[in-house]
Amino acid sequence: MDRLSLILTVPAGAVITGGLTVLMLSLGFYSWIAIGSAAIIGIVAAWPVAYRISRRIKEADPMWDHSRISRVGPLPNPAAPEV
Repeated sequence: MDRLSLILTVPAGAVITGGLTVLMLSLGFYSWIAIGSAAIIGIVAAWPVAYRISRRIKEADPMWDHSRISRVGPLPNPAAPEV
């Protein structure tokens, strides 16, 4: 179970959604459809981005053995050790 990615999901989603909203507004799209689509993309992309950030943090840590778990499922098992 990758608990760090669960913690990073909210900030990653906020950054992605905020960035896309600013991009839409700066390109001149002032409709609710543009802002709503930016929010949906941010919500959908939040967990995969947070998971990738978590893996990069753990791979850069010299004290963390990131190779001890060979397969990670799409949903974390609460009883499993930290990945």
